[in-house]
Amino acid sequence: MAVKKDKKSLKVNYLIIFLGGFVLLITSVLVFLLVVKNVYGNYEIEEILPTKENLEAIAYKEKAAILYSRYTENMLPEGSTWLSDNIDTWETFFKSIKMDFDIISDQTIELGRHKDYKLIILAGSKSMSDKELIQIKKYLENGGSIFCTSGPATFSDEAKWRGWDFFTEVFGLKFTKEINPEDELDKYKVHTLRGALPITAGIPTGYALRIATWDRPIYAEILEPRTTQVSFWYDFRRGSTSLEKSVEERWYGFEGLVREEVQKSAGIAYGTYGKGRFVWYGFELNSVIGKQEDYIYFEKLFKNSINWLTYKPTGYIKDWPSPYDAAFVYVPTVTNMIGNVRNIGYVTDSIGVSANIVVDPFAAADNPGTIRSVANYGEFSAAVDIGFLVSAQDTINKLYGKETQYSNIAFAADTLRKITGKPLKGISPLYGFYDENTLQVMSQLNIEYLLTDSLTDRSVPKVEIRNDKQMLIITKTARDDYEIVRDYGLKEPKFQKYTYEEDVDRVVFEGGLYVLKVHTDYQLRPEYAGVIKEVINYGRSKNMWVTSLSNLKKWWLRRGAVEVRYDTRSKRRIAVEVSNPTDKIITDFVVEINLNKPVKDIEISSEIITTKIPRYEFNPLTYDLKLFLETLDPGETKTYLIDFDNLLF
Repeated sequence: MAVKKDKKSLKVNYLIIFLGGFVLLITSVLVFLLVVKNVYGNYEIEEILPTKENLEAIAYKEKAAILYSRYTENMLPEGSTWLSDNIDTWETFFKSIKMDFDIISDQTIELGRHKDYKLIILAGSKSMSDKELIQIKKYLENGGSIFCTSGPATFSDEAKWRGWDFFTEVFGLKFTKEINPEDELDKYKVHTLRGALPITAGIPTGYALRIATWDRPIYAEILEPRTTQVSFWYDFRRGSTSLEKSVEERWYGFEGLVREEVQKSAGIAYGTYGKGRFVWYGFELNSVIGKQEDYIYFEKLFKNSINWLTYKPTGYIKDWPSPYDAAFVYVPTVTNMIGNVRNIGYVTDSIGVSANIVVDPFAAADNPGTIRSVANYGEFSAAVDIGFLVSAQDTINKLYGKETQYSNIAFAADTLRKITGKPLKGISPLYGFYDENTLQVMSQLNIEYLLTDSLTDRSVPKVEIRNDKQMLIITKTARDDYEIVRDYGLKEPKFQKYTYEEDVDRVVFEGGLYVLKVHTDYQLRPEYAGVIKEVINYGRSKNMWVTSLSNLKKWWLRRGAVEVRYDTRSKRRIAVEVSNPTDKIITDFVVEINLNKPVKDIEISSEIITTKIPRYEFNPLTYDLKLFLETLDPGETKTYLIDFDNLLF
């Protein structure tokens, strides 16, 4: 018998399926847009649509063009490889930073076929045609960038002298002079870099590059505010005044020398022309000489220059605590006329500054009461005999051996501790030089810093680590009273004051550390001691941080421990990661990010909700964004998202 099954058919509701799918689609789109916003920040919908323009932008790689100027090559001596050698060096640098480039000809620019390049390199292009100059200016006015060396376009395409009109008009610079290698005693010139600039990020402030003179480097003077001076040729390490003149003649020949020489000896500059940008080096890349460290820092300078020209951000830790632009330490030194050491108190009591007193342990042992009388005015370093070099070219093995150095430094530490009741904080080698043995002994005896009269390659402290101990090397950064009073013969306090202040201005311009070293037999004499107070107050008026060497060491080690990384997420967002890899808390420091383009409506957030957002300041003229961080715990990393709206991009 057949069984009849009653089945109820299940009806499909297509409307519900459609609406459900539509809701899922909308939800997916919203989630996608939310993810995009979390990663890339604010955006316009048309910016993420798969249009031809957007796809080309993703696929497009920034490319530079290097001009191989046949006009320049034609004016060189027959068989010269000068230009091709320069071009080879540019190619090497571009390969090292992994940026694509093409080699272009004079005709490429004359015919206007250069406009699609993000950046144009004028490498030693001394000879250029009038058509090229017109095209280059149009390119800059419309927002292009050029990177140029030496004296561009000073000759026509027919090798006729044109002059410096193009140089002055485009770069806002005035030609000062060309270095003639035949007039130089040395085969190179010292070239000092400023700190706290986007182009010098990651390079020690006051770093001294050595530039060969064979290519006749150029001095220039900044004429317009649109141009920023990055460096100067003036070598304060050798700056002096003839001792054969009278005191008055020496003074009036000397007055204003430092300020004027720094101003007129720019060797690197960057700025704007129209909507475009330029970077100018007054020398060829091949002219940089020195040791490995010099090439490492020059490569950073080169990369920073490219980043600035291509509108990429740069980031670094500010050298000094906010809001200071430079630092200042006061170092009275006990030599002859030891009784004048009491004038240290006149300065410290009247303006509240801590002294960093340098004293010979034997002199201290002979005059314990005198030294004890100034024990409350600061901390002590010892002038220690660790050997001497016959000349600066001698090897470090000319200094005493490790055992002798240990014995002399230990004696100094023990002697001064017994007299002052304070530990020995630092040492000052009697003849200025030190070696590896010195650093090893310092670490063993817990000496925190070394003051050297040697003129080194920077105007900021250098950290040396031995046996897990961090020590600071403080270099000479300015003329002391031996030069100003003894050698120059400047006996009038107003002349002394002015000369010190010139060096203060130079160090502030660099952004470095000014070391005011004075001696009991010269500037600490009663008739001159008042100048010290005036110079310190002048430093304060120039926004310098007047501090002790111990506080300087604490700050410098704290600052140096912070690691900063930054990443461009999109046209409207930069991610900044700040890390503390040490086992100590780091407090009160400033991270400076140069956004490198005009922006508005800055917002700072974090991927982690609990992260405290720091106070910040933005300078719309320089595009510098300062993040004021209060604390960073040991091993802690904080990531900040910087969002903004572009004004021109």
